[in-house]
Amino acid sequence: MQNTSRRDFLKASSLAAAGTALLSVNEGAHAAASDTLKIALIGCGGRGTGAAYDNLNGCEGTKIIAVADAFEDNAKNTADRLRKDKADRVDLPEDRVFWGFDAYEKAIACDCDMVIMATPPGFRPIHYAAAIKAGKHVFMEKPCCVDAPGYRSLQETNKLADAKGLKVGVGLQRHHQGGYINGISEIKDGKWGDILYQRVYWNGGGVWTRPRREGMTEMEYQMRNWYYFVWLCGDHIVEQHVHNLDIANWVKDDHPVEANGLGGRQVRTGKEHGEIYDHFFCEFTYKDGTKTFSQCRHQGNAWSIVDEYAHGTKGGGRVSSGNVDLKHGNPYVQEHYDLVNAIRANEKFNEGYIGATSTFTAVLGRMATYSGQVIKWDDAVAKGPNLMPEKFDFAAEPPVLPNADGFYPIAMPGQTPAF
Repeated sequence: MQNTSRRDFLKASSLAAAGTALLSVNEGAHAAASDTLKIALIGCGGRGTGAAYDNLNGCEGTKIIAVADAFEDNAKNTADRLRKDKADRVDLPEDRVFWGFDAYEKAIACDCDMVIMATPPGFRPIHYAAAIKAGKHVFMEKPCCVDAPGYRSLQETNKLADAKGLKVGVGLQRHHQGGYINGISEIKDGKWGDILYQRVYWNGGGVWTRPRREGMTEMEYQMRNWYYFVWLCGDHIVEQHVHNLDIANWVKDDHPVEANGLGGRQVRTGKEHGEIYDHFFCEFTYKDGTKTFSQCRHQGNAWSIVDEYAHGTKGGGRVSSGNVDLKHGNPYVQEHYDLVNAIRANEKFNEGYIGATSTFTAVLGRMATYSGQVIKWDDAVAKGPNLMPEKFDFAAEPPVLPNADGFYPIAMPGQTPAF
């Protein structure tokens, strides 16, 4: 993208603007404009249900034909809601409403063309690989993994998607938002000269917690409270801040080569906050020596900001600037519209590379902060530990357990190993 003019940048699709690498093989199944595109939803929480509505609201000729979730209540509630609100856009008999750890396999096995994935991100590499192997187009929510083995799996599946001609969208919706498309095109056209450093932020007060109910196994409790366990969420630097780090990578057309960071728990320190930190500050270094300075925190009554800034030899400011006219003003809807159009037109479209790389940028920052060490990208990819449990079952033990007082172990910089 370094030699792309602003006019060419704006003319290209939002996918091309993101610099996605693609192969030329297109052997996947595609739906003509007059055909119904049948979709299975995997992950029936708030974001998954929202993604289903975004797709139906933004795209003509799509239909939800199966839903799946680890929990029976989630799957049934989403199915009922869709039947009520979108009766003409769903076909959800009871035998296509699935729950359990293997529900994703049953949904993928249905006669669907595309899968929407919105489970906790620890499961994303497993579900993505299964869908692509089965020949399905995919929309997957961010983030796309929580550890190095997951990242490596994503990249292998991205290559397989290319080879099969399958289309892949990722819920980094800023790539489908007019202000970012225009703002980054201006930066690449030299608005601020050579970029020297960037500042990116996701500072807020924190998110929901859910109480432990009598009779819950430890696995169920952690699954219900997935945001607070690293094997499920990746910590909030991964789950939320990935959006801002994605913008930094987009500006650079690259990922950082190393990171160091500071962080810990000061405010959200209860048992209900699991094992995650409530603040991070990271310094990411790119191969040309430029830096991105990154903040994210979950601390109430403190300075809140969600934004990105770039600074160069001719000035600097907010990355998002101006606008580009798109079909939908809502980027959560636009990203589905763009993916479905690519499927129908059989155009090259694979945002899986963006999703994998931006997600692992956040994982790199977490690894550096937890350990207190400077961590190289290549070392993190090659040697980063596997965080996933040995067995997926509600009676099985998750990778981290509470002590006798109900508190979980917390990473300690200088003591917690990176590898």
